[in-house]
Amino acid sequence: MRTLYSLCLVLLATTFSFGQDLKGNVSSNGEPIVGGYLYTPDQEIHAHTDLAGNFTCKGLSVGDSLFVSHIGFSTLLVVLDAASFASSQNYELKEQSFNLDQVFISNELKTPYTVTEIDLQIRPVANSQQVLRAVPGLFIGQHAGGGKAEQIFLRGFDIDHGTDISLTVDGMPVNMVSHAHGQGYADLHFVIPETIEEIDFGKGPYYANQGNFNTAGYVDFKTKDKVSESKFGIEYGQFNTGRIFGLFDLISDENSNKEAYIATEYLQTDGPFDSPQNFNRFNIMGKYIVNFQNSDKLSVQFSRFQSKWDASGQIPQRLVDNGTIDRFGAVDDTEGGSTSRTNAAIEYTKSLDNHTFLKLNSYFVHYDFELFSNFTFFLDDRENGDQIQQFEDRNIYGVQAQLFNTHSFDQFDLEFNGGVGMRYDDVNDNQLSFTTNRKAIRERLAFGNVDETNMYAFADVKFDFGNFLINPSLRFDLFEFNYVDNLQTAYSTQSNSSGIVSPKLNLIYNPSNNWQIFLKSGLGFHSNDTRVVVAQQGVETLPYAFGNDLGFVWKPTSRLWISSALWQLYLQQEFVYVGDAAIVEPSGETQRYGIEVALRLQLTDKLFFDTDFTKTVAESVNDPEGENRIPLAPDMTATGGLSYNDPSGFSGGLRYRYMNDRPANEDFSITALGYFVLDANVSYRYKDITFGLMVENITDTEWNEAQFATESQLLNEDASVEELHFTPGTPLAIRGSISYSF
Repeated sequence: MRTLYSLCLVLLATTFSFGQDLKGNVSSNGEPIVGGYLYTPDQEIHAHTDLAGNFTCKGLSVGDSLFVSHIGFSTLLVVLDAASFASSQNYELKEQSFNLDQVFISNELKTPYTVTEIDLQIRPVANSQQVLRAVPGLFIGQHAGGGKAEQIFLRGFDIDHGTDISLTVDGMPVNMVSHAHGQGYADLHFVIPETIEEIDFGKGPYYANQGNFNTAGYVDFKTKDKVSESKFGIEYGQFNTGRIFGLFDLISDENSNKEAYIATEYLQTDGPFDSPQNFNRFNIMGKYIVNFQNSDKLSVQFSRFQSKWDASGQIPQRLVDNGTIDRFGAVDDTEGGSTSRTNAAIEYTKSLDNHTFLKLNSYFVHYDFELFSNFTFFLDDRENGDQIQQFEDRNIYGVQAQLFNTHSFDQFDLEFNGGVGMRYDDVNDNQLSFTTNRKAIRERLAFGNVDETNMYAFADVKFDFGNFLINPSLRFDLFEFNYVDNLQTAYSTQSNSSGIVSPKLNLIYNPSNNWQIFLKSGLGFHSNDTRVVVAQQGVETLPYAFGNDLGFVWKPTSRLWISSALWQLYLQQEFVYVGDAAIVEPSGETQRYGIEVALRLQLTDKLFFDTDFTKTVAESVNDPEGENRIPLAPDMTATGGLSYNDPSGFSGGLRYRYMNDRPANEDFSITALGYFVLDANVSYRYKDITFGLMVENITDTEWNEAQFATESQLLNEDASVEELHFTPGTPLAIRGSISYSF
């Protein structure tokens, strides 16, 4: 009998020595960990967890060691025995103070952008502007009283308010097509920073699940599904700046399969300007989650945002130079506006089997916008001035179905992600009008209704051969454009339709968890404004963008992370609707290329250093040398700083951002001035109370946040002048905070 028992053990061990499939789930506190990384010490065998935290790791044997890891959690070491393969395994990870030892380089397409996960761990987002600044290499500028969407700069683009970057929040689009202020307008001020859980981003047109506006890149913000503790806080500082916020957990039962919370925020400020901004903004958001036993999940959320403000606008440099006004003065202080947004979204994730998931989401957005601006003062109307009003009332409806599937073969693993969807924008009273003191409409330059529909489908396949990953993908978009011009006497709907196919191919070589080389290529696009499409009778409706990235990610030591890329992006000619003038302008073909470097270094257990550097060449293809500069395209940027986190409750940081001088016009005869700004923050948590102090621009540098080459004329001037017009950046500003957690 003893001999028979020993023989059975030998046979059992022999059976498993040929390699078995290990299946299971990775979670923490009952929540699945998505994107968890499982690997053997030599990384010859590895796997990632899916949307439900499930994994399949093949080729393992009894006695093998397996590491289970994810950023923000302690790494779990598992030594496999025969029982490990007999049933599905459940691995529970424990939260741990972040350190770079937890970060591994795997053959994932988005590995170079793991830096955002690192950054969110060591320096949480503090306000809605910093939400975008969390993306390496991305700059923003505000130039209309705090309520207008930020001006965005990325990869040699002056993206304005969103023409060449796709922004989404929980699958809901932020970019507004055919907007009253211009194509792609993206206002993120409805996001409450305390609700941000993850920032997913990518640069270049290489991602099939990203469509319109994904040329320079995309950013997808994901909000929390649950809050670990409720929180209420207040902030107050210079320039009558105050903020009240709350984050409230509505279901405290840890054994419940439901989660719910409400977040709210109120912000006010007068700003440093001679004419107070009188800015105020109110946000409220609620989210409800149901987790079913079979890994299915239902998410429902609702939010409301509203703001009003006054603005001093962009002032001409000549008035500051001659002492007529100071840097914080105004020519027309009746600028400003109001806007609001209401969001409702439902998302349902359905597990079809252990390898297949279906995600369904739909959303509704109601959006109002009114903006008063005066860029040229008295250039066009010497009696009344040049103030304009831009207005619209919009509804957006959207739905998407997405299928995820993973399958293992003898020689490779296959991951499929495909989807279909639709977005419909119904825009009423989209207009541009001349006004006086925000009151009487003197003349309408544009006034009409826009209906724009985007239907799409995409398929993305990843072939994982271990050290190599091959990722071909394809996307198809179909647009239907309709415009009713209310300035015409007779009713008529102008319409056009167009489609575009966008192939992509990405290659990754990842021989170890210490380094990776990647090559990305693909076609993307940025749709034109509906008013442009019908005016040009469909010419250049969906101009292509073609890009390439060649780069690497390297972790030479356990606490140093480096990534770098050489990139190129070409755009076909497109016609651009200038919302401030109701005219159509051809922009011509453009090309951009450059290098970017990101570095993350953990100096001690508590001290982190980070920096991001970009160098870019941006030029028009068809214009002659010396007149082919792209106005306001950033040439060189750098951001970074030090972050300190002590488990005892003390934390702080020192952040810098730098942008060099750049051309404000095509021949560089007018210069947009560069700047270097340094900010600092410190906080201390004692039991349930946290005290904080934030200092902006600690060196009190004079800098221009937004600047343009503009032709303007003042009331006392006989001729117009083209020169630099700017909005001044914030001077030294101190703000204190206190919050209570419960």
